[in-house]
Amino acid sequence: MSASGGTKAIVAALAANLAIAVAKFVAFLFSGSSSMLAESVHSLADSGNQGLLLLGGKKAKREATPEHPFGYGRERYIYAFLVSIVLFSVGGMFAIYEGYEKIKHPHEIEAWYWPVGVLVFAIIAESFSFRTAIKESNATRGKRSWKEFIRHSKAPELPVVLLEDLGALVGLILALVGVSLALATGDGVWDGIGTLCIGILLIVIAIVLAAETKSLLLGEAAGLEDVEKIKAAMVDGTVVTGIIHMRTLHLGPEELLVAAKISVEHDDTAAEVAHAINAAESRIREAVPIARVIYLEPDIYSEAAAAAGTNPAKSPGVTDAEPAPEPSPGTTPGATPEAAPEASSKATPEADKDH
Repeated sequence: MSASGGTKAIVAALAANLAIAVAKFVAFLFSGSSSMLAESVHSLADSGNQGLLLLGGKKAKREATPEHPFGYGRERYIYAFLVSIVLFSVGGMFAIYEGYEKIKHPHEIEAWYWPVGVLVFAIIAESFSFRTAIKESNATRGKRSWKEFIRHSKAPELPVVLLEDLGALVGLILALVGVSLALATGDGVWDGIGTLCIGILLIVIAIVLAAETKSLLLGEAAGLEDVEKIKAAMVDGTVVTGIIHMRTLHLGPEELLVAAKISVEHDDTAAEVAHAINAAESRIREAVPIARVIYLEPDIYSEAAAAAGTNPAKSPGVTDAEPAPEPSPGTTPGATPEAAPEASSKATPEADKDH
């Protein structure tokens, strides 16, 4: 996800929600509609959520420190998780409480033209915000379905804004239906039912957001496409003859850590191995630019150790993001090398400069 695209969608949603929140609250004051009150709190909570996303994006740009040597890229995940909590508590739970109270103590809606007019205005404004989020998401979504995009996107901002805007639109329609039925029947219970449905909708969206951002907070590997690119770039077939095992981890949406044990020949000199590692790092960064922190450890591959090993598909050397790969030239994935003198792990100078 481009940072500019995510920021544009967030700002568009923030502007729309602030205007809508004011309009809904005015409609509540004139009409006494609980749906309007719940929707005004919902829009206000959404505005706060967009503020949290913008704050998280700003904090994530801080330089690495000795205490946080890999930087602050995950700040964006933390603030996205906070959004799900706010949406659940301030938006969903408040709406359910208001809906319950309205069903228990119904009263007629006064000045019906206020809630109806504001709801129509809000639907138009939210549609423009939703359209912006869809347009910005399409720029990075590729051929993935919307479900796959929300589940597997490493940048949390656009999925959050998409779900928020979708929830807002559906909530506005529910509020309009509730108000319309209350006006048509003269029974304020329908207004309360609409409010209750809005609360349930917001809680469901909050749970989905919490589950997805929790996975990002725990740490996700690179996508399958990037994993294959890294593997292809790492092996040169001359000095680096194969990959014994590899791990990848997103330090942030646009920052990837790569750690691998690579196979070299026993008669390679230290200078040859060091030169091959530097060349491999350059190829990896060219193939996957977000691979900014790379650690490659050379080792001697042993066919005897590989033959004595277990099923390579279940080897601890294969990450969940990598299906059991075809053996690279001269190696078997997941093999455990024989005890042999190992070169020390090597952190690249480029990685240090990037942080």
